[in-house]
Amino acid sequence: MTAVTAPATPVMAAVPSGRAGLRQAVRSEWTKFWTVRSTPISFAATAVAVIGICVLTTATVKVGDTVADPTRRSLIGFLLGQLAIGVLGVLVITAEYSTGTIRATFAAMPRRPVVLMAKVLVFGAVTLVVSEALAFVCFAVGQAILSGTVPTASLGQPGVLRAVVGAGIYLAFLGLFALGIGSVLRHSAGAITTYAGILLVLPLIVQTLPTSVQNAVSRYMPANIGVGVFSVRPHLHVPTRVLEAPAFGPWAGLGVLLAYAAAALVIGGVLLVRRDA
Repeated sequence: MTAVTAPATPVMAAVPSGRAGLRQAVRSEWTKFWTVRSTPISFAATAVAVIGICVLTTATVKVGDTVADPTRRSLIGFLLGQLAIGVLGVLVITAEYSTGTIRATFAAMPRRPVVLMAKVLVFGAVTLVVSEALAFVCFAVGQAILSGTVPTASLGQPGVLRAVVGAGIYLAFLGLFALGIGSVLRHSAGAITTYAGILLVLPLIVQTLPTSVQNAVSRYMPANIGVGVFSVRPHLHVPTRVLEAPAFGPWAGLGVLLAYAAAALVIGGVLLVRRDA
C-alpha cells in the first residue's frame, strides 16, 4: 500500500508589511543626529557664543548710559551664534557624503526626498527648541546684568516676548538654510564657506555699492533681518550702519528667511534625486 504524500506547502519568508517611510526615516536620522560629536559641540559653541556676547555687551553698560533697546542688547549674540548653528546644519548632510555613509542611507531609504525631509524635521525641531531656550536664557541674563544700571525690559512689555521668541525662530531658519546649502553643494568646506560668505562677506560687498543699491539690498541681508527681529523698537540699527530704507517687520523678515531656507532645500532636494550619491 502506497502512502499518499500531500504536496509540500512552500514556506514563505516573513516579509514586513508596508515599506519604510517618513516615520522610519525620522527615527534613523534622530539616532544619527545624536550619535555624532558635531551635534553637542555645535550646540555648545552656539550657547557659548550667544550667552557670552550677551554678558559682554550688557556688562559694559554703566550707570547713566543710554540703552535704547535692552531686549536687543541681550539678544545681539545671536548674530555670532548663527555661525555655529550653520556649521551644524551643513554637517547634518555633508558629513555623510564625506564618509560615504550616504550610500548606506540611500540603500536603506531609496526615496531620497524622504531622507532630506527627515533631516529637516529632526534638525529643525531640535534646533528650534535649543534656540528658544537660549533666547530666554540670554534675555534673563542680560536683564539681570542691566538691572540697577539702566531701565530693563520684561516679557510683559509690548514686543518683548515677540522679540525673544523671534530670536529662536531666526536661528532655526538660518540652520535650515545652511542645511539646504549643504544638500546643494554636498561638500562641508564649500558649504560652510558659502554660508559664512552670505552672512559676513556679502554685506561688506553691498556696502561698496552706491547708496541707492545699498538701501534696496541691505534689507534682505540675514543679519539686518535678525536685528529687526531682535528689536522691540521699530528702527533698525546695525553696528556698521543704519539702514535708510524701510526694513522688514519682524514677522515679514522671518518669512524672507523661511523663503531662503525653503528655496535652498527645494534645490537641494531636486539635485539629490538627479545626482549619484
